[in-house]
Amino acid sequence: MNSILHVLSGHEKDLGGGFLVRRVLPAAAQRAVGPFIFFDHFGPVTETPGRAHDVRPHPHIGLATVTYLFEGAQMHRDSVGSLQRIEPGAVNWMTAGRGIVHSERKPDDLLDQNYGIHGLQLWAALPRAHEEDAPSFVHTPASALPQLQVGDARVRLLIGEAWGARSPVAVYMPTLYLDVQLPADGVFELPPLVAQRAVYAVDAAVRIDEADLQARQMGVLAEGETVRIRAGAQVARLVVIGGAALDGPRHMWWNFVSSRKERIMQAAADWEAQRLGQVPGETEFIPLPERRFLA
Repeated sequence: MNSILHVLSGHEKDLGGGFLVRRVLPAAAQRAVGPFIFFDHFGPVTETPGRAHDVRPHPHIGLATVTYLFEGAQMHRDSVGSLQRIEPGAVNWMTAGRGIVHSERKPDDLLDQNYGIHGLQLWAALPRAHEEDAPSFVHTPASALPQLQVGDARVRLLIGEAWGARSPVAVYMPTLYLDVQLPADGVFELPPLVAQRAVYAVDAAVRIDEADLQARQMGVLAEGETVRIRAGAQVARLVVIGGAALDGPRHMWWNFVSSRKERIMQAAADWEAQRLGQVPGETEFIPLPERRFLA
């Protein structure tokens, strides 16, 4: 029996200057894995003086962004007053709730430096009861996250509970997010820690039971089974995401997520009128897409 239900390859987009982003979720075959409805893998790319892949202020509703870096640094600013340098190994959880605006920019001290940038940004849909919560931002440093040895694997428990350990990152529903490093030919057994799970091969192919998963592919796993993951002839990094199933379908347009279509239309009108808030010190913003959401 194949333990992989779907293999998702995503699609790659060059944001300019060779800055590549691979979007794996949502996909036609799989709209979400647990609460995660969006999965972007960016880099690795080298930033150089005079070039910055800054993301100007833009809004969100109904979701939480989860930013995690393997390499590099970003400066996060938002409309609730957060100012946070994001560095490798830390989990940065921003709850949009009823509305937040944020920017992601190159830190000032790196403007004249060459450095690599590589990481992931995920979106977790908020349960219906929390879609209109107050916006907030929580930074959990790398030093606060459990590190485990599971078989041959070194596992960092970013979100959730596993093998008797618990991440301090607070979530709204059962959620799992692991950063796993396997040595060459190493083996890692992943039990059914949550109802829905997927494995993403960050930088090298791995074998899941009897099926191969290539680098930059996501394998959505069958529920209720322990799977055996083996690295090939080189060190492999992978992430595991998942959780309980969402409490119903979500509508997703641009940066907005909601269980109600009319709420997305209201958010679009609010952003156009600049009613969703401002990021202190910022004067730029990303306008609405020309192609609008249709209910």
